[in-house]
Amino acid sequence: MKNILIINGHPDKESFNFALSKSYKKGAEKSNAEIKEINIGELNFNPNLQFGYRKRTELEPDLIDAQAKLKWADHLVWVYPVWWSSVPAIMKGFLDRVLLPGFAFNKRENSLLSDKRFTGKTARIICTLDQPDWYYKWVYGNPSHNAIKKGTLYFIGVKKVRITTIGPIRLSKEEYRIKWLKKVEKLGQLNK
Repeated sequence: MKNILIINGHPDKESFNFALSKSYKKGAEKSNAEIKEINIGELNFNPNLQFGYRKRTELEPDLIDAQAKLKWADHLVWVYPVWWSSVPAIMKGFLDRVLLPGFAFNKRENSLLSDKRFTGKTARIICTLDQPDWYYKWVYGNPSHNAIKKGTLYFIGVKKVRITTIGPIRLSKEEYRIKWLKKVEKLGQLNK
């Protein structure tokens, strides 16, 4: 049985991203996976890593709980909209505050290398766009995909990362969105 953590980076509970999270969860429940969730917009924390890594900023209780869930999970599912070719500000702040040295990785003394602490975990990125996915890939070069997959997840040791890009959402028809909700439910059922 897999431990699955669904992390939603959209701050609006009525967004299509929340519907996608629910669909993934519905599918994962059919596979008897154990599921926990983090809705970043509901957490009480300061998203600013005020002193960088120079000085410790104490973690709020919601971030301590989030770290426990991240550690517990075998499979991380990140659901978020692509805004300005990146992730929402609240999600970026969450990453800055939670994936800290000593938790997600260890810095090596006198070296630019680090030891990854999330090896063995897998991940699925589900992100929405207001443009076709091919346009985001070929014109912009998938910047948020690269930042999350390579710059974040690979850096902490998550090597098997799959990406589902859904777009354009803006101006999409209900049939299009329903089709994607069913596809994402199937991904949840397969734990992928």
